[in-house]
Amino acid sequence: MSLIDTHCHLNFDSYDEDRDAVIARAAEQGVMTIIIPATDADTTRQGLALAARYDGIYAAVGIHPNSSAHFSDDNISTLAELAAAPKVVAVGEIGLDYHWDTSPRDTQRRAFEAQLALASSLELPVIIHNRDASDDVMAVLESWAADLPPALRQRPGVLHSFSAPQAIADRALACGFYLGFTGPITFKNADDLRRVAANTPLDRILVETDGPFLTPTPHRGKRNEPAYVRFVAERLASIRQMSDEALAQATTANAVRLFGLPQ
Repeated sequence: MSLIDTHCHLNFDSYDEDRDAVIARAAEQGVMTIIIPATDADTTRQGLALAARYDGIYAAVGIHPNSSAHFSDDNISTLAELAAAPKVVAVGEIGLDYHWDTSPRDTQRRAFEAQLALASSLELPVIIHNRDASDDVMAVLESWAADLPPALRQRPGVLHSFSAPQAIADRALACGFYLGFTGPITFKNADDLRRVAANTPLDRILVETDGPFLTPTPHRGKRNEPAYVRFVAERLASIRQMSDEALAQATTANAVRLFGLPQ
């Protein structure tokens, strides 16, 4: 079974002691490709360095809403320069976060909209972070998606670690977005999320770890890592009453299509 972990913070220091072993364990589970999202300029550079060092690792550029308190136009210039590096496949993770009070909402929105504009200009899909901000996130994305360049109209991006209601999923899918599912799909109290996953078209599903966070059952409580994305995939296959291999093939094809990865 071949899988792509489309969202893992492999640059975080929780992997510093055993990063090579983490990548090797992923490969043993058929996870040969990993995408590293960014949270600010420094983590963008870290992701690019890892992408340059390892085959099968790709990176995104971006400023997370919780890192946007001091956002300025200079940040966009920096990200544009970093995006010229090889193996950059997306702008993200970007979006809105109303759970943590680390950046004013108007500043978050300004950073979000500026980075969406950057993604359009670079013709790169976006990786969207949404926490307790679904309506505002979708209002921004619906406006943006209405005027995309042709190269992005069928692959605008992904709502990563999707956890919102079905109505938000429907709005995102109507704009062409993919939905990324993570460890919570395996949790006991996630019946609503599993119903969303069951209703999502197969060609719009991605699997992610969001490592080191959101570790799936049966490893919940431990550090997450790309090898564990198979537990997400297996649960999705069960939800959709299909084979693990068919689910893996579909989500891998989806990731290749969305992020322009090598076949």
